[in-house]
Amino acid sequence: MQHMNDLRRIDLNLLVILEALLSEQHVTRAAERLHLSQPAVSHALARLRDVLGDPLLVRAGSGLVPTPRALELIAPLSEALAQVQSLLAPNAFDPATAKRTFRLAMSDYGAAIVLPGLIRTLRREAPGIDLQISHASREGMLDAILNGDIDLAAGVFPELPNEVRSTPLFDEHYACLVDRNSLPAEGILDLPSYLARPHVLLEMRGSGTPEIERALTALRERRRVAISLPHWSVAPDLISGTDLILTVASRGLRDIDEQSLLVVPPPFHIPSFSFVLAWHKRRGGDQALNWLNGRIGEGMKSQ
Repeated sequence: MQHMNDLRRIDLNLLVILEALLSEQHVTRAAERLHLSQPAVSHALARLRDVLGDPLLVRAGSGLVPTPRALELIAPLSEALAQVQSLLAPNAFDPATAKRTFRLAMSDYGAAIVLPGLIRTLRREAPGIDLQISHASREGMLDAILNGDIDLAAGVFPELPNEVRSTPLFDEHYACLVDRNSLPAEGILDLPSYLARPHVLLEMRGSGTPEIERALTALRERRRVAISLPHWSVAPDLISGTDLILTVASRGLRDIDEQSLLVVPPPFHIPSFSFVLAWHKRRGGDQALNWLNGRIGEGMKSQ
């Protein structure tokens, strides 16, 4: 009976405000996101604290930090609101009129592949849909999916938790980027030269590119990493005029300066891999997210 009384004291708007507060961890930013006044959001937070019997968010510097109870609420709250949205409007998603913000996570390689075509599609077909893009390691992206911090991740995930669903976008393979003048006239990179020369490694918080290291380990070989970087954009510029080698996914090398740089195959076998979209299984009924997935997939087929 007490449980029913608690339900009568809370409405859907409070849950929407709670989700925004837990996401933004700041009253003013949550108010701006919801198009509400700051006093209205502060009043809602006071009501939520009373109903749930927990401070939920406590002051830390200029922002707010979730309590352990609030952290427990993030995933089930996101799932509940998604289910309510699907229940109230199961067939009502219209991309031309929809107002929605999606939170996507991807590396800058993924962003370069996915975003240009997707943004053009959204501006043409769904101008009211906004995107928030974040950058994290593979492990960080999966954690964000499980915690409800993001809606969708694009990347390479050799292993996925049972709660995460995925769909492949394309198969990818590795290629090497070298300075054109650093190779023999025939333009061939052999294994002894590959191992003797220094390398640029792209990694985010230690995730690295384990596929390359595993392939070398199978040969009982190791490479020397001279420079380790957390982002893609500057990496090709480091190769020009040097003896460095960059071994990365081939699609990221489509627009390099072919006057000074050369793309060649690795001199040993590195297994190809699948680049996928991943989301939490609880979001399976979200028609807007399903539409976004489909449009991203269609955009990849046209490339």
